[in-house]
Amino acid sequence: MTPTIPGFENTTLPGADGVRLAAAVGGSGSPVVLLHGFPETHLMWRHVAGRLARTHTVICPDLRGYGASDKPAATGPEVYAKRGMAADVVAAAAALGHDRFALVGHDRGALVAFRAGLDHPETVTHLGILDIVPTLDMWQVLRGVSAAVGYHLFLMAQPPGLPETMIGNSADAFFGSFLDAWAKDPAAIPDDVRAAYLRASAAAVPSIIADYRASAGIDIAHDQADQDAGSQFAMPVMVVQQDWGARLGYDAAEVWRAWAPDLDHRLTTAGHFMAEEAPDEITGAILDLLAR
Repeated sequence: MTPTIPGFENTTLPGADGVRLAAAVGGSGSPVVLLHGFPETHLMWRHVAGRLARTHTVICPDLRGYGASDKPAATGPEVYAKRGMAADVVAAAAALGHDRFALVGHDRGALVAFRAGLDHPETVTHLGILDIVPTLDMWQVLRGVSAAVGYHLFLMAQPPGLPETMIGNSADAFFGSFLDAWAKDPAAIPDDVRAAYLRASAAAVPSIIADYRASAGIDIAHDQADQDAGSQFAMPVMVVQQDWGARLGYDAAEVWRAWAPDLDHRLTTAGHFMAEEAPDEITGAILDLLAR
């Protein structure tokens, strides 16, 4: 049986372009949308969501192409562009009656949140980002042998065919390797949750790759256009990340400050799966963001 978020209702919500998103919804109060990362589902928020639900309505969707959400065929680069995935989130929240909401994303979900904050400043009231740098900056900082940490970015950027075959033929080993390598505390992802992540990822190989492939193409074009236009976030922004700047040789806070004038940048000693490894810390950071 797939684990669930205790006290939350599992439902299906309309996204953009006819896409349907699976989501867990709970709590009451001002709305907060939480977007998961790779190779996970909305279940990664199981600890944080319950804490936030004491004072907020919390909406945890599976992203387009992930988990139990629809996985449309990548008939063009726009299908898994973060612009369309951000539109999914806005539509899903609207279906629940929320035309304004706070938005927090981790990993791939953070890239969707980034795009939503730029495309929908009238809708996103507060923006939380966990453990990424923006797409443009990500490709610029991955240089030399240190870029090996992001080898999967390069693999899934390749044209359709080879990545799907390679990953599909070794799905559990591939996706499991990230759960092993990126968690400082393996006990934070118990066996039943790990199994749920692996099942969901193995069933979504083409769409997951399409999501990553978009970040090596159409997402860059969208972000470059915003950078060229001098676009910045209009809402308060909170970033929590591991000290990637020290590891890869750049100033992470400076990178984010160029996009976010109202920035709270924090480093954590937790691993990449920080919402599961350090839920009290992440809940506190989100509550601090919502109080701004």
